[in-house]
Amino acid sequence: MIYENILVEYQDQIAVITINRPKALNALNSVTIQELTDSFNELAGDANIRTIILTGSGEKAFVAGADIAEMSDKSPIEARHFSQLGHKLMNLIEALPQPVIAAVNGFALGGGLELAMACDIRLASTNAKFGQPEVGLGILAGFGGTQRLPRLVGSGRASELLFTTDLIDAQEAFRMGLANHVYPKEELLGQAVAMAKKISSKAPIAIQLTKSAIVKGENLDLLSGQGYEAEVFAQTFSTEDQKNGCKAFLEKRTTDYQGR
Repeated sequence: MIYENILVEYQDQIAVITINRPKALNALNSVTIQELTDSFNELAGDANIRTIILTGSGEKAFVAGADIAEMSDKSPIEARHFSQLGHKLMNLIEALPQPVIAAVNGFALGGGLELAMACDIRLASTNAKFGQPEVGLGILAGFGGTQRLPRLVGSGRASELLFTTDLIDAQEAFRMGLANHVYPKEELLGQAVAMAKKISSKAPIAIQLTKSAIVKGENLDLLSGQGYEAEVFAQTFSTEDQKNGCKAFLEKRTTDYQGR
């Protein structure tokens, strides 16, 4: 499929989605959000793709936020629809069967940070900046920022970032647990691909069910989460990958997982 504002490339079992609006610092307008939604929906049904990388084009930004030029004149009803459009995309990424790695190659502000937080893993370049500047514009984070940021860094730190609109650098994001790793900009995508290859080499059904257990468990109490974990743990024992993987371990050899 050909898109206006994003690029989708394939490297073996990895898909790389690049938001391609560098002149607008990759800001999320309605078209871009819909194209991302369409591309993730398509990849969700592709059993050949085991890991997805999401990044931005240009030298400055991953995503500098939602498109203020589009948002500024919206009515309350239109604003609610725009928020729901963003929520649909973020929830889709979170529920996707494949792990998604955000390669944050610059500004991740507002909707850009919300997009990164919907991904499973966030890798940052040394020049990356993170923040939720919305209240400085008289609005609030409307693509899940008030919900995901406290879950990731705790309510105190999240409140500070959301209330003050302060930006933090990549190292501070790493210290907060917002970024998994920080790399020089020229190494970022290569490191993301290396991690994606490592993930893709593992049993895909086990990876999918692990992601499901993590995402569902964040919204359950401990006992309920453990109950779900036991169920998906049991499901893996119906797969060829489990039989082959355990046998290979006992025989001290490697195996290729087929996703069956």
